[in-house]
Amino acid sequence: MRDDNCIFCKIANGEIPSATVYEDDDFRAILDLGPASKGHTLILPKNHYKDLCEADETVMAKILPLAAKLGKSMKSQLGASGFNVVQNNGTSAGQTVFHLHVHVIPRYEGGPDMVNWAPGKPEQEELAQTAETLKAGL
Repeated sequence: MRDDNCIFCKIANGEIPSATVYEDDDFRAILDLGPASKGHTLILPKNHYKDLCEADETVMAKILPLAAKLGKSMKSQLGASGFNVVQNNGTSAGQTVFHLHVHVIPRYEGGPDMVNWAPGKPEQEELAQTAETLKAGL
């Protein structure tokens, strides 16, 4: 399942050249052209899924282990002290290319501050109500 108009489908399937870090039957992992840090890698499924909610469960089961493998390499080969795994769903969440992809971003001691937020302070009653609302959708 591919979308002939999707640039990430074309990259994932080798039609557009990329700096490929990893490839198998399901994925191509490439260096991001606008990296947040040295080694910033995108995991691209070779099949087209608009976002996380459309993805095949068997493909999804392979993404986090692949992200861990890439992160481990970033630490051992690039000297990263940690890494972030980021996946955006929808415009309001920062998704700009509507082909499922996962960012694996190496982090370095003294590097820029990124992927942070100010923690909220909800009341316990609000947490309980929100939990019940979410349970109803599962």
